[in-house]
Amino acid sequence: MSQELLNKFKNELNIMGYSQRTIDTYMIYLNMFNDFVKKDLNEINNDDIVNFLSYLKTEKKVGSATLNLVLSAIKHFYIEFLKNNIIINIKLPKKAKKIPIVLTPKEIKQLISVIDNNRNKLIVEFIFSTGVRISECINMKINNLNFDEYTGNVISGKGNKDRIIILSKKWVEDYKKYLSNRKIHSEYLFCNNLGQSLSVDTIQKFLKVYAHKANIDKKISPHTLRHSFATNLLENDVNIRYIQQLLGHANLNTTQIYTKVNTNKLKTIQNPLDNI
Repeated sequence: MSQELLNKFKNELNIMGYSQRTIDTYMIYLNMFNDFVKKDLNEINNDDIVNFLSYLKTEKKVGSATLNLVLSAIKHFYIEFLKNNIIINIKLPKKAKKIPIVLTPKEIKQLISVIDNNRNKLIVEFIFSTGVRISECINMKINNLNFDEYTGNVISGKGNKDRIIILSKKWVEDYKKYLSNRKIHSEYLFCNNLGQSLSVDTIQKFLKVYAHKANIDKKISPHTLRHSFATNLLENDVNIRYIQQLLGHANLNTTQIYTKVNTNKLKTIQNPLDNI
């Protein structure tokens, strides 16, 4: 009975348009919960959930971010799907907001200069110049971009929201040349030898190789390029509301983390004592 409910829940998430990553994550945690409680999921109470979260924290050593994600999955299953009036009265510590790692313009230039593969170079430039998430990059299709207006559309981004991105004029010209020479026919902006979309792992791996080659001593991922895009705009006095829209953040508070990175502006502020 429990497994049947979980399968129905998975199907509903699919129909509602949740990303495959979210569906997979929710199902992993709900299956773990099902295995842990060893009883019908319709008979669950608040104590069962507390015990499961405690087990994850003490035995599996999971952090606050994961615990919050597990609790979100359980709440969605009971409250939204089963319409169960179960009282889930659990407060978890909020995920610590770490200041993101960003690359300086000089480091970005260094990184791009060592990339000897045209496709990979265009990928790195695309993520940095648009601020797209890695999942959005690999799913981007050529017809999502308007090369004449130097804009693009992210279709069903995080939270199933569409948004507009801006394209670099230089990147557009370089991509057109690349596309005219690409021997593989594919609808995807970037593809593998079979014309299929690239994997996240492929981009993460080559990015680390190029970062090492460029002698950049920072932990770099595709998301680092997204962070660098946002910080660069902020340092060039772009309104934070515009940055929020370009990044696809639902909440302005998420975007404001970049104000903590923008220390260059802070250094230019005149100290009040010096004005006396």
